[in-house]
Amino acid sequence: MFESDLLDPYEKLISIEVLGQSVEVPESNRLLRCFQYLSLNTISYGDFCWNGECTNCQFWYHEPGESESQDKTALSCRFDVREGLVITRLSPHVEIEGINK
Repeated sequence: MFESDLLDPYEKLISIEVLGQSVEVPESNRLLRCFQYLSLNTISYGDFCWNGECTNCQFWYHEPGESESQDKTALSCRFDVREGLVITRLSPHVEIEGINK
């Protein structure tokens, strides 16, 4: 089991797709924490409330096997990451090194 000050404990990394790029993130965590895992500085110092009030962490997604026309929106600070998630669009406030920055 892996533990850190930023992330909830996790046993493994899972695959998700962010803006067409496959990445691995810690299971059992909120998506915004997973973005922080991928891009510590841009997310840590970003303009986020971390409690669902500001909506700056909004994203658009669909499940594996669904099409982009079936996209839903959610707040990454309130969304539990899951294997195979397909993220098609991010709020302009969410900048992830190597993906959209």
